[in-house]
Amino acid sequence: MAALNEDDMTPVLNRLRRAQGQLGGVIRLIEEGRDCKDVVMQLAAVNKALDKAGFAIVSSGMRDCLTAENELSDEDLATMEKLFLSLA
Repeated sequence: MAALNEDDMTPVLNRLRRAQGQLGGVIRLIEEGRDCKDVVMQLAAVNKALDKAGFAIVSSGMRDCLTAENELSDEDLATMEKLFLSLA
């Protein structure tokens, strides 16, 4: 399998940095004893951001694999499937 495309990863890194900030917000909310609703809403936002980042990474890898000149091995296909399903 190929390394991640650096250009494709710029928005992913931005999304992960945003999720990192949101996670810090969740921790602060809990430490401050804030309402459960606020904590859960913020945690859901973190979860969604991480899911989107994961799907973007897998999508980039799949695109690179499918456009590569070489045929994919059964092992590469199994790895891509396992990565994709790990996000489900």
